[in-house]
Order: sequence, then C-alpha cells, then structure tokens
Amino acid sequence: MPAIDSTATLESGSPSLTWPAALGEKVNERELTFAGFRYLCRTVPSSRPRTEPVLILGGSSQDRYSWVRHEARLAEVGEVITVDLPGYGTADFLPASYGIDFLAAAVRHLIDELRLPRVNLIAACYGGAVGLRFAQHYPHLLRRLMFVGMTPAIPEGYAAAMRRWDTMIQQGQIQPIARELADHFMSPPGTGTVRRHAAIARLVYQQIAGQDPQQLAMSAEHNSRLMHHEWLRPEPVPVVPTLVVTGEHDTLTTPAMGRALAADLPGSRFRTIKETDHLAPLERIADFADLMARFCTDDPLESLSYLNPPEPCDIPLPR
Repeated sequence: MPAIDSTATLESGSPSLTWPAALGEKVNERELTFAGFRYLCRTVPSSRPRTEPVLILGGSSQDRYSWVRHEARLAEVGEVITVDLPGYGTADFLPASYGIDFLAAAVRHLIDELRLPRVNLIAACYGGAVGLRFAQHYPHLLRRLMFVGMTPAIPEGYAAAMRRWDTMIQQGQIQPIARELADHFMSPPGTGTVRRHAAIARLVYQQIAGQDPQQLAMSAEHNSRLMHHEWLRPEPVPVVPTLVVTGEHDTLTTPAMGRALAADLPGSRFRTIKETDHLAPLERIADFADLMARFCTDDPLESLSYLNPPEPCDIPLPR
C-alpha cells in the first residue's frame, strides 16, 4: 500500500491528510536499534485505555506517519503505535538478504523495548506477511489480529510486474512505474463505486513519482526481498480474535483472496468494506479508524453501515 505523506492534501476540495493538532504535543517518537539497524517508532497515548496498545504494520511504501488521520479515534480506546521497521520509511536501509523472519523479530524487539505484555496487531498489505509471521513466532505477545488487504500468496501479475520494475528503477524510469503502481493499487474504472478514487489515484502517482534516490533504493530492495523470501509459511497460527478485511472492489488483493486467508486462520472472520478498493484505509478514513477501534475492543461489527454482511467463512472462536 503506498504511503500518503502526513502533509499531503487531496485535490478538488477533499479533506487534507494533515497531522491532527489535538495529538501533536502528546506524540512520542523514539529511535531504536535492532541487530545493528536503526528504526523508529511513533506512539500516541490514550487517556482512558480500554484495550491493549494498537500496533499498526503498514504496507511496503507506508511509514509511521501514514496513519495519523486514524490516531485520534484509536487513541480513544488504547495507545497507538506505528513504526518504520528497518528498510522502510526513514529507518536504515535493509539489504534484501534480510527477510520476513527478521522483520517479525524486529517487531518483537519493538514490543520488548516498549515493555508491552501484549498488543492488538493491525497488519496491512505487505505488513500482513510480517504480522502473520510475528503471530506464528511470538504468539504470547498477541491479543488480537487484524489483516487489511492481505492475501495467501503474492498475486501472479504483481510478482511479474515487480521483476520489470526492478529493471525500470535501475534505468531511472520512475514515472512509468508510478503510473503502473497507481493502476495496480486502484481498481479500474467501471469496477464499482470507490470513494475519492480519482483524487487518491492522483496523489498515489505523485508521491511514488516524487521518491528521492534513497526511497527508490529501498523500493528496489523491497521488491527483491519479496521475490527471494517466503511470503507465508505453513506454521501454526495462535487462536486469537482475528479479522480479515478488504475493499469490496479490491482488484489487487481481491475479496476471494481475503476469504481464502481467513478460512486458514483459526477463529477468523472476513468482511468487505463498502465503496472501497485496496486503499480502503484512505478512502474511508473515519470509518476504517472506527472499525479498528471496534475490533480491538470486541464491539459488535454486525450492523456497521460501512461493512457488507458477514461472510460464510466466519469461524466462531472456541469457548
């Protein structure tokens, strides 16, 4: 999922994606080191926490500022933690030889450094692969697990495109890559109603096309990491409350893919979000923040206007 800078503004009168002023003076940023690699985290406290801290692992092009518009709602129920893991955002460059196991261990290191007994983990897109590996390796640190735009396998078309993009990055063909990526992340015209589709598509293109050399190097290394490491591994998954969601018009990680993932996770539910595609957290910011907050506090999800009805693959948790 592409990053949208915290100071970016959508065109055509759409709301600005700016840092919420009410949280500014409370936010804490920390610089940490794991296995010699510097990384950063951002925490927003909750004045009246009702649940364990909420840790968000974003997509490959997201950073710790990509969720600032969701923080106020989440902070109503618990501390909010976002992170630039090694290799992403403004953290240190991470060679592609370090895979998903390493990133999952970095998440464990973060939780240890923050001295948290357990977390609610929200994992989006590429962050979903890291989040699932974390759940498999460190189940004792997990309270709830939510996947967003996640798939059991990298879509074939996207995998083929990554190999081509790697060559294009080396040749400096950034604008064509930005156009292709925007087209991959956004559903094609005619797929169905998607909120703020045109404005977000333009912004995604602009931010990818505007990457600096360091960001481009990280993008190329990320693509190499995806191509040379296992996406999912058939290891036991802890039985915790689990929710898999995707946009109803997501053409990258489709509802069918999300449904298949949910069917393999014990105690999992699957829902689609109305009038969204792969970028549901950006297309319905307030509703998506509300969904995360409700899931992390065990509030009912059945009657929410922004969700489609429950899917048949819902598997009740054992009692």
